[in-house]
Amino acid sequence: MIEQPQHAGIAALADEFFAAENTHNPFDATLSGVEGYAHLVPDPSRAAAHRHREALRGFAERLAAIPLDTLAGEDRITHRVLARLIDNGIGQITHGLAEFSVSATIIAPQNEAFSALAMTSVDQEGADAYLKRLAGLPGYFDAALRGILDAAAEGRLPLRSGVDAAVAQLEAYLATDPAEDKLLRPLADRREHERARTVVRDAVRPAVARFRAGLAQQLAPGARPDDKAGVCHVPGGTEGYADAVARFTRPGLAPEEVHRIGLEAVAALREEFAELGGKVLGITEPAAVLAALREDRSLRFGSAAEIIALVDGALERARRASADWFRPYPIADCVTREIDPIGAETAPLAYYQPPGPGGLPGTHWINTLRPETRFSYEYEAIAFHESVPGHHLQLAVAQTLHHLPRFRQNPSGQLTAHVEGWGLYTERLADEMGLYGSELSRFGMLSLDAVRAVRLVVDTGMHHYGWSRERAIAYMRANTATPEANVRNEIDRYIAWPGQATAYLIGRREIVRHRERAQAALGARFDIREFHHQLIGHGSLPLGVLEELVTDWILEQ
Repeated sequence: MIEQPQHAGIAALADEFFAAENTHNPFDATLSGVEGYAHLVPDPSRAAAHRHREALRGFAERLAAIPLDTLAGEDRITHRVLARLIDNGIGQITHGLAEFSVSATIIAPQNEAFSALAMTSVDQEGADAYLKRLAGLPGYFDAALRGILDAAAEGRLPLRSGVDAAVAQLEAYLATDPAEDKLLRPLADRREHERARTVVRDAVRPAVARFRAGLAQQLAPGARPDDKAGVCHVPGGTEGYADAVARFTRPGLAPEEVHRIGLEAVAALREEFAELGGKVLGITEPAAVLAALREDRSLRFGSAAEIIALVDGALERARRASADWFRPYPIADCVTREIDPIGAETAPLAYYQPPGPGGLPGTHWINTLRPETRFSYEYEAIAFHESVPGHHLQLAVAQTLHHLPRFRQNPSGQLTAHVEGWGLYTERLADEMGLYGSELSRFGMLSLDAVRAVRLVVDTGMHHYGWSRERAIAYMRANTATPEANVRNEIDRYIAWPGQATAYLIGRREIVRHRERAQAALGARFDIREFHHQLIGHGSLPLGVLEELVTDWILEQ
């Protein structure tokens, strides 16, 4: 197929937007596999955020000068995606919920820094770029602390339990041997290793110590108690949360509606647990099924190696079955790696890193810490979500769409409903594809579904309705098979990242709705491979743009 040339004005604006976004947050660029920003660290100050907001407003004015009705095809999609991303970015900065978020979760300043450094491809980016980024970390941590303290001075206080968790995590890092610091690993066996060791010892670790001390001494004493876990207890938080829900799902979707959808989904899943429980466990009472899944020690792993072997086996089955469900895409490989033990303490069960520059594979990062606490039935569903046919297929395909602007070839954290909705959709799709190794493994599909349904309830419960942290923990404990430690990690992540957790199930619901209407409209002409291409063959999209795209495809058929 011959691709139409891009509209010159849209193409130039898209390139400038992509560069501005990656310069503003180069850690995200690294985590998304974008080359050329590995020498930079973000400026987490409010002043830098406001400068970026002004740049976004300038992009919005230029975009408005290009009438949408003069565009067609991918240029029209690009215009609509840019408009949504620009508006989302302006709203995110205006409400500033991240300014008072302190935690040990994946989005904490320290974890974003450590993850970006760990995932930097020194072979591609160069050792000098890595050293420059290392040298910028002290300023990054000092600015992050100043921003948090400034927000606290305005009454925008972090949660005490989040501060305590961050302090404990930072103390664990500082307790490690400086000579074995994880920030040195990418330069192991290189001549620049000694220079890096000096920077880490004399500059980075002291800055981390200052950050830890500031959190412990200046923030912890006056931080919010757990009974005020949500941002609705912070000035401007109610409005900020409504904006976050709309940003992570779709405009016009209110927290009240999200809460209702969650309650209905939890109730439906309890019926599914009862049905499968009767077949596999001989138990039909939902609470008893959940208790058995949570407490039966035979359903745990014996070693980290068992986890890796199971995940790799699931990935290989998915690769073999993909031809009947997807086009043959020329994409990078996907590999499995274990999350670093220090980060694993508060990390999710798994996450995905897209392919990097120079042909680096996509990476399914898996949490193998204390395998005896981890449920064996869950990890196949996790593998399908994170690798194939989930995020790896979706995001690696996007990187091959060279006829599109670069910002559409890389995942955006502002389009979570499409990205994570696809990942959740593929957990159920894997069941259609016959990928689960046993009926017991299908409990993983239900278990992870239950977590996503509960997210809608507890996220809105805390941030909109004012639930306490303990009430949210109790609700998740009662309605999922998730172990206690993971329940707390999950709830703490929702506290630290308001609204993001609502994207998964909302996005999946939209994808399923589009599939059902396409099947109804096309009947025997419906081709599942071509439908899936519409979902992943145009990059990450806002839900409204995805709806328009599928509608146009149905009409074309």
